[in-house]
Amino acid sequence: MPAVSDPIARLLAGTYPDPETGELLACESRVVAIEDSLVGREIELVAATGVAGKLAVIGDPDTYVALGDRVAAALEARFAVQRIELPRHPHCDRTTIDKLIATLEPDVAAVVAVGSGTINDLSKMVALARDIPQLVFGTAPSMNGYTSVSASVSEAGFKRSVRARTPVGVFLDLGVLAAAPARLIRAGLGDSVCRPTAQADWLMAHLLRDRPYRAVPFELLAADEPTLFSNAAALVGGDLAAMRSLARTLVLSGFGMTLVGGSFPASQGEHMISHYLEMMRPAHIPEPLHGEQIAVATIAVARIQAELLARAEPPYVQPTAISRDSVVAHFGPAFGDAAWPELSAKALDRAAADAINARLAAHWPEFRSRLAAVATTPDRVAAILNAAGAPTTPIELGYPDALFDAAIAHAREIRDRYTFLDLAGDRV
Repeated sequence: MPAVSDPIARLLAGTYPDPETGELLACESRVVAIEDSLVGREIELVAATGVAGKLAVIGDPDTYVALGDRVAAALEARFAVQRIELPRHPHCDRTTIDKLIATLEPDVAAVVAVGSGTINDLSKMVALARDIPQLVFGTAPSMNGYTSVSASVSEAGFKRSVRARTPVGVFLDLGVLAAAPARLIRAGLGDSVCRPTAQADWLMAHLLRDRPYRAVPFELLAADEPTLFSNAAALVGGDLAAMRSLARTLVLSGFGMTLVGGSFPASQGEHMISHYLEMMRPAHIPEPLHGEQIAVATIAVARIQAELLARAEPPYVQPTAISRDSVVAHFGPAFGDAAWPELSAKALDRAAADAINARLAAHWPEFRSRLAAVATTPDRVAAILNAAGAPTTPIELGYPDALFDAAIAHAREIRDRYTFLDLAGDRV
């Protein structure tokens, strides 16, 4: 049984205190199981969520081999089950979502995802459309979206974070996760190392532009994240203790996003760079895993943050000198028209630039100290990733320097979050 002080247990019980207000917080999930093995417990775990009726088990050929066949066969002893096997490497886009909704039998009462990022997101969207619960049996520790309220959906090639619902049950068999391909394990680490850069970006937007900011997502990670980072080398060696730290970090990161109603604590400048690369990647370059891109992008953002925070004198910004025409010229009409509203929502006019400069001039030592306390260094991020054999440079992902440099320069144009990419881009 989990310890009473376990933040996952306390969120499930509705007894986790908000570190800023003291309000007792709860999660929408009803059951979370992270154990060395869940063999033989499939029915027990699903039944504990309270779902009843026919279940749709959704996976792809690889996740069915890894876990889906076991889960479906076990559940068929208690429930009516519709098995749905997607093509290998599915994409979470509107076309796939619509096809999946049409495939779901009318009497399905809950959706059971067996997979990781894309399959979990697809299942969230299908369950949302049908207004039924969703559960997930994870097959790889590759991302932090298992317990988040959002799904990442591509619309005409432009990736958006769409509000869905948190799964009512999240089941992570550490033996299954440890047997996942090493790249997927490293990707999960990559999706975790960005916490400091994302926190610094979010806090900076709060300090300079009065964006809402909450401490609870980071307090949730305070016990597990240091253990994960210090034991990164053991992740790809089958060490279940190290895998437990990664799984818990991913689950708690997802809960943190859900509690604040968005991906703010885990997705900032580094994710913009990653999304830019996904949008602008030439067809001849193989597509890296999301977490691999986040790992490399985090190092780049950590470097930008460290350089600005190393300065004793405050930065000085000017109005954002990017026009709609330049955005459309860079991204093309389709992507440019989608990106422009995102950029224009945060672009600085003269009054906004003056207001930021006044705050920086008056409070830079205080701001600098607060930001440095949550930020990290590029060397620290690289050391964690290197310990697990994860990529740390653009060339390891197959990206030429010119494309990655363009991502750093233009990624801020695709999302309305104000980050160090914006501060650096508008700085005189």
